[in-house]
Amino acid sequence: MDTVVSTSALLSIPVASLPPVRTITSSSYSNKLFSGFFYGSGSRIRQVGFRNYSSSTRAVRTVRTVPKFSIASSAGIQEIDETQFQDSVLNSDRPVLVEFVASWCGPCRLISPAMEWLAQEYKDRLTVVKIDHDANPKLIEEYKVYGLPALILFKNGKEVPESRREGAITKAKLQEYVDALLESMSVA
Repeated sequence: MDTVVSTSALLSIPVASLPPVRTITSSSYSNKLFSGFFYGSGSRIRQVGFRNYSSSTRAVRTVRTVPKFSIASSAGIQEIDETQFQDSVLNSDRPVLVEFVASWCGPCRLISPAMEWLAQEYKDRLTVVKIDHDANPKLIEEYKVYGLPALILFKNGKEVPESRREGAITKAKLQEYVDALLESMSVA
C-alpha cells in the first residue's frame, strides 16, 4: 500500500494502489487554513496541504496524475518511424495499412483493440504498421495527417486513392473499410 506523507511529517495517509501514472507537480501559496488531502476523479487530482506554523501562509502542493499510455505494438502490428517508413511501407510487396497515433489521443486508445484484431485476422493479406504522431513530424507533414487516429492504405509505394480515414472506428466498420479497400485493389 502506498503512503503519502506531507512535508511537515505530521500527516501520513495510506492511499489505495493506483495504476501507473505520470506525475506533474506544482506549488502555490495562499492564506487559507489547512485543507488536507484530496482525491479527485477524472484527472485524479491529489492535493496535499499543510499549515506553516511559523508564518500565516499555507503551502499547497498539487499533484496531477495522468494515466500512462504507450503506443507499444502487439505481435501483429509493427511500430515504425521515419527511418523505417521507406522499407516497411513504400518498398513492401503487399498492401500496408498505416495507423498514425499518439500517446495522448483518446480515440487512438479506443480503436487499438480493433487494430490488433485486424492485424491478426488479415495477416496473410495485409501488413499493419503504427507510427507515433509526435515522434515523426516529417511523415505527418508529408502525408498531411490532420486528425488522429489516421488510417492510410499504401500499395506499391503509393497511397491508395480514397483510403484515408481519420477518427475512431468500430471493429465492424473497420472490417468493412478494409474489405472494401482490398476488394477495390483486386479489381483494379
